[in-house]
Amino acid sequence: MLITMKEMLETAQKNKFAVPAFNAGTGQLLTAMMESAEEKQAPVIMAIHPDELKFLRDSFISSVIYEANHTKVPMVIHLDHGGTYEQCIHAIQLGFTSVMIDGSQLSFQENAALTKKVVDIAHSIGVSVEGELGTIGQTGNSIEGGTTKIIYTDPADVKTFVEKTGVDALAIAIGTAHGIYPKGFVPKLKLDLLSEIRKITDVPLVLHGGSSNADNEVAESVKRGICKINISSDIKYSFMKGIEKYLQEKGFEREPNVIYPSCIRMCRDTIEEKMALFNDMDKVKYFKN
Repeated sequence: MLITMKEMLETAQKNKFAVPAFNAGTGQLLTAMMESAEEKQAPVIMAIHPDELKFLRDSFISSVIYEANHTKVPMVIHLDHGGTYEQCIHAIQLGFTSVMIDGSQLSFQENAALTKKVVDIAHSIGVSVEGELGTIGQTGNSIEGGTTKIIYTDPADVKTFVEKTGVDALAIAIGTAHGIYPKGFVPKLKLDLLSEIRKITDVPLVLHGGSSNADNEVAESVKRGICKINISSDIKYSFMKGIEKYLQEKGFEREPNVIYPSCIRMCRDTIEEKMALFNDMDKVKYFKN
């Protein structure tokens, strides 16, 4: 069941769960996500970054739309970190039901103006828009990018940004980073900052860089109002470790359909851990079929 992110996150916010946005960088990751979503009756967001889309080609989105239209699980097709107006328009033309315009490295006024431009065209045809305020960090090993220095979201800017842009969801910077954290590094989320922002706006809030954060902090962030959490590195890591394990144990194999089932299963284990952590399982019941 293909829906907009606005509908998805309003339902999540009302019922106090967060929807995982999994970056499906290959068809096998899409398969893993769909199988877990259907088995666990868990709403999902299929996210794809412009670089992933370039690699997979536009035709991949036709496969995603087919999957969404042939399941009773609510699903959103979301452009992750669209960097330009043109990238967002291209995604809308392909059939995405949600786009993110990331103007977080621009000045506040430039970010608001760019986001508003995307919102105006997207809303005219029923597509949802996510904006970002503050900057997400990066560990140097992630397709989503980011900055070497996190700029925390300023609560004083939140109300003005939401009112100026009309965004349906807002990604906030409270201490996460894209990618897998270096060994020994323990990130700390500013949960008090999240609570302060939640009091200022009713717009659904998004946590980027959700891979590798402490489970207790992530669970607490959901309780404090996070409605969408982006997961990319963790599921890709599980899938690739599955390939490594297969080749080490069984040697070379030329047939993808022989190698990939066990890798998909390892990926699904991670996906389902996140679904449980975000309180996302068995939430299909809150959506109208």
